[in-house]
Amino acid sequence: MNEKVFIVHGHDDEAKVTVARFVEKLGLVPIILDEQPSEGLTIIEKFESVAREAEFAIGLMTPDELARAKDGDDVYQPRARQNVLIEIGYFLALLGRKRVCILYKEGTEIPSDFQGLIYIPMDRFDGWQMKLAREMRAAG
Repeated sequence: MNEKVFIVHGHDDEAKVTVARFVEKLGLVPIILDEQPSEGLTIIEKFESVAREAEFAIGLMTPDELARAKDGDDVYQPRARQNVLIEIGYFLALLGRKRVCILYKEGTEIPSDFQGLIYIPMDRFDGWQMKLAREMRAAG
């Protein structure tokens, strides 16, 4: 049985490490791309190679960037890094919606095209852990 869980992340190292340690507590193996050997591969080749090992993916949407609409007002909204969105999309195609869960920090913009996915807020009291474990268990 494959027990590897890919953790898609941006610049929030604390969130990345917290989620990885939680995944380990569940007896699963977290996969963090920048901790894997490159073996002479480009970043996309490395990502594709390592991603195929995962049976579940967790996307961390943390407020790593600020952006605004081109024709909108001058209000900048916190958003996840663009690589996070691309990698979440990759896993949606590779694993299906039931095997991808998105953890987000409050205030982070959620793309409208991502509605209908599993979103769990990363609250200060760690309630996200039980919700994430339940989703992972349901996905097998």
